[in-house]
Amino acid sequence: MTLSDQTTLPTGTLVSQVMQEIRQRITERSLTAGEKLPSIRHFSQKMQVSKSTVVEAYDRLVAEGIIQSRRGSGFYVIGHLPPLSLAEIAPRLDRAVDPFWVSRQSLEASADFLKPGCGWLPPDWMPEDSLRRGLRALSRSNGHTLTDYGSPLGLPALRTLLSRRMDAQGIEATPDQILLTESGTQAIDLLCRFLLEPGDTVLLDDPCYFNFHALLRAHRVKVVSVPYSPNGPDLEAFAQVLEQSHPRLYITNSTLHNPTGASLSPLVAHRLLKLAEQHDLTIIEDDIFADFEQAPSTRLAALDGLERVIHIGSFSKTLSAAVRCGFIAVRPDWIDKLVDLKIATSFGNGDFSAELVLNILQNGSYRKHMEELRKRLAQAMNQTSSQLRALGFTPWIEPAAGLFLWCSLPAHLDVPGTGAEIARKALAQKIILAPGNVFSPSGNAEKFFRFNVAQSLSPRCIKVLQEILQS
Repeated sequence: MTLSDQTTLPTGTLVSQVMQEIRQRITERSLTAGEKLPSIRHFSQKMQVSKSTVVEAYDRLVAEGIIQSRRGSGFYVIGHLPPLSLAEIAPRLDRAVDPFWVSRQSLEASADFLKPGCGWLPPDWMPEDSLRRGLRALSRSNGHTLTDYGSPLGLPALRTLLSRRMDAQGIEATPDQILLTESGTQAIDLLCRFLLEPGDTVLLDDPCYFNFHALLRAHRVKVVSVPYSPNGPDLEAFAQVLEQSHPRLYITNSTLHNPTGASLSPLVAHRLLKLAEQHDLTIIEDDIFADFEQAPSTRLAALDGLERVIHIGSFSKTLSAAVRCGFIAVRPDWIDKLVDLKIATSFGNGDFSAELVLNILQNGSYRKHMEELRKRLAQAMNQTSSQLRALGFTPWIEPAAGLFLWCSLPAHLDVPGTGAEIARKALAQKIILAPGNVFSPSGNAEKFFRFNVAQSLSPRCIKVLQEILQS
């Protein structure tokens, strides 16, 4: 299909494609420093677009500093190009398979990559119509929302709504106990700045979300871990680590645990909180997957009353990763100190994303979106589980809901280094996988992979996996 066949695309899309063609030629060195670009007439004929589209594309590339215009002569590639980077024209096969690996590959991949290893939903699973309606409503709002700083605590109306949503989960938090952030990751980063000093010890589940490792590395703390079971952390190991390592902080998902999909049982939750009280342990409960649940499960913050448990969440997984809006619910005597720290590190809160989230939560479209989403995920879970079993993978558990399947490799492939090697081979076929050891602080998850069921439905994904396993 030529560009001229795409008559339904907006002009901006055609302009972007022309720009990308020029960038690709420069990256591949088919256009070199100082070389003249094709004439506007010639390139419009080659790309089968209008001359005005090429003019706009060239003008934008000039504004970006990639090419320059010479009056009466034409357009030329800027004289000083960056060194040739193979990473820009091929996947980074040589990068270490570490906690940053899946994030970097997933975030930097082009649109033709499949991402069964990533942690978010495909774009067409998200409520684009609701987002567009919300943006149109925002465009008619007052100038303060569009241009000004907001309160460091965050939009009062959204904090009030979040307070009511938490109350439905048994968590008592007044609006003044809730601090809005730009994301769940920013929430954890802010809390680590507040609670930790370099050299402190932090306890994680094994396995756990890989960005917990990466974030804690940035804070220069020591990480210890305990094995995670289908009902929560191994309590015997948990108690032993508290006795021996005296961690100041424990970070976990109580509900739809990442990567395993498990949820904390009431018995384990009660015993865990008793151990935390005995050893003066603070807990961050990351509840980012709460709205994927079919039925409510145990929350540490509900049992604890926000005494030593800090409850956080965001809407990046359910609403939009582009709309950056998270929150922290914390005990009243900590909130002012966190506000001061937030001002020091990111100043005021932007109300734009908060207003957009509030609009979608209030108009009823979010509830309908989540009802449909839970149904689609249940179907995807069944389909992906069946297909992976046929390839020899074994799910660790069958999760009650959510995005993730934590699966062990076929028995004959359970040898050191296999997971990383499979991930690299898949990457060469434009498929991004999440090998188990990126989630394991101890490196004991070599035989596992985490599969995002919504991102694993393409027949090409299963076909490539089958080819790799049989090679």
